[in-house]
Amino acid sequence: MSGHSKWATTKHRKAAQDAKRSALFSKLSRNITVAAKEGGDPNPDNNASLAAAIEKAKANSLPKDKIKVAIDKAFGSGKDAANYESVVYEGYGPAGVAVYCEALTDNRNRTAADVRSAFSHANGNLGTSGSVAYMFERKGQVVVAKEVETGDKKNPIAPNGAAADEEEFMLAVAEAGGDDYEDAEDEWVVYTGPTDLMAVKSALEAQGVQTKGAELIMEATTPTAVSVSDAKKVMRLIDKLEELEDLQNVYHTMDITDEIAAALDEE
Repeated sequence: MSGHSKWATTKHRKAAQDAKRSALFSKLSRNITVAAKEGGDPNPDNNASLAAAIEKAKANSLPKDKIKVAIDKAFGSGKDAANYESVVYEGYGPAGVAVYCEALTDNRNRTAADVRSAFSHANGNLGTSGSVAYMFERKGQVVVAKEVETGDKKNPIAPNGAAADEEEFMLAVAEAGGDDYEDAEDEWVVYTGPTDLMAVKSALEAQGVQTKGAELIMEATTPTAVSVSDAKKVMRLIDKLEELEDLQNVYHTMDITDEIAAALDEE
């Protein structure tokens, strides 16, 4: 276990994704609805996928009433029934960068056409199922702030338990059953097995460490080196895909070096 991170290569993508999603609440609500429906249980204590979807929604400030509505919709009928299905799209963008897209859609034809159009305009290619999935690995991710707000005017910020010290945090993560962690500036990012996500989150909290959010992600296992000019082309494709309401998550294998991150920040 180490504090050396891949976060430096992914934080730009995450920041751009969070800033440019025009319908974030809609996406989060849809994710909750599908997780509740597929898990067959509206109680997150009995539905791990739903628990992760709710944690992600809370981390992005989705109101509690919207979370409840999204869960209720999963078990509605008639016009209130949810008809979303999970679909994965895989392909290659500029410079051979692999792109993996997770969608929740009520119209496969519409979504497929939108995704195909985005790849085509970027001079990329939409591939077949499994064409790039092997380049990614499913993981759980728990975000932990190093400091937390106290509500005290005299001392508004305080250390977040063991998260304030790397050595103590490393021990806390190991005890909680986490696989690894990364230093993400003012936060720690803890990685877990996909089925251990909520257990690790709860174990950290039991040790007095507050968490900011938890979700399942796909992490690239074989980063692709690209030039700055190609990186800009890839990001234009990613941004276009992120704007599609049916797409929940977009992952890629592009290795975002410090030089590339700086160039993208200037865009």
